[in-house]
Amino acid sequence: MRLAYVVPRYGLEVVGGAESAARNLAERLVAARGWEVEVLTTCAADAMTWENQYEPGEVEINGVRVHRFLSEAGRDPGFHPYSGALLSAGPAKATMAEADRWIDLQGPVCSELIGAIRDSPADLIAFYPYLYHPTVRGLPLVADRSVFHPATHDEPPLRLPVFGPVFQAASALVFQTYGERRLAHRLFPLAATPQIVLGLGVDEEIGPPPAPDASVRDRFGLADRPYLVSVARYLDDHKGTDLLWSYFREYKARRPGPLALVLVGQVVREPDPDPDVVSAGMADDATKWALLRESAALVSASAFEAFSLAVVEGWAAGSAVIVNGRCEATLEHAQRSGGGLWYEDYPSFEAAVDRLLHEPGLRDELVARGRRYVDDNFAWNRIIERYGGFLEKVRLRRATGSA
Repeated sequence: MRLAYVVPRYGLEVVGGAESAARNLAERLVAARGWEVEVLTTCAADAMTWENQYEPGEVEINGVRVHRFLSEAGRDPGFHPYSGALLSAGPAKATMAEADRWIDLQGPVCSELIGAIRDSPADLIAFYPYLYHPTVRGLPLVADRSVFHPATHDEPPLRLPVFGPVFQAASALVFQTYGERRLAHRLFPLAATPQIVLGLGVDEEIGPPPAPDASVRDRFGLADRPYLVSVARYLDDHKGTDLLWSYFREYKARRPGPLALVLVGQVVREPDPDPDVVSAGMADDATKWALLRESAALVSASAFEAFSLAVVEGWAAGSAVIVNGRCEATLEHAQRSGGGLWYEDYPSFEAAVDRLLHEPGLRDELVARGRRYVDDNFAWNRIIERYGGFLEKVRLRRATGSA
């Protein structure tokens, strides 16, 4: 098998759901199956600007050949005003020309990358995620050998008319949750397309949690304090962080005590100064896992997630999990596992935190259920076995022309 991944940015320093998922799959397919796997991408590292930061050319990262191309345009300064006006007027009402302009202004626009996609000799070309220029412009050029990882959640841009043809052109679809698949099927006619609900793998080996890490507590001034932790790529309103701050402040006003909130991720807007809120910024893997292991609970505050690796990592680390009940993907994890609590407003947030902190035995029971769910569904050996088998069938279907 010769397989190519197309993502807008790629690298060890790139932290993002779709990008990290693509890198993990690529590296593990090389290790487990010996396939020839390469990546076609831009020179961008920052998804907010798409500015060229890496050198163009070919590098090898953990056995995967990575081809980077210079973009001629990143995120246009006029994108956000244009997007706001277009989406507020109703994305389904937009013309194709308006939606095409939205794609071009959002970036990254990279004609060399599009040419490399068209000319790639790969048996299959996998695209991650649905939202950006390389997928929208590149996938239709190689539709007969495309494997589409859309990484969708219910957001206004998904209803722009430019995306329907991309979904329908794909030769195969890989979804991260059953909720994502239901959403895609509600919007587009996809029943005849080969597809799989795969999920994402977890890096931390699932087993008994290690001993407490006092150094991490000391570093962030937590001492013996219980704390909630929220892990996200960006700490902003889109990820639900602002609402979480307000709920936590109200909780502390009603329940004075030692409970703290730790925020892990790139800060877009710093929280108001508060002795009970710790902004840890970007954290390395060791720090992240230690913070998860020591937490009273991981809180997934975002209503817009296609999967949320942080949730399954929380269970793998031995943390309890509370999710935003308005997010279909994370609510699915909580309900399927029987190991999570959820909230939709402040009263339900207060009730969830109260139960975890004060109901004897509940936390341990939820963690045990969550860890079983992760072990059964998202251990990397299981993920690669299912994914590799699916891709082999897609390649065979293409080679034989079978329906």
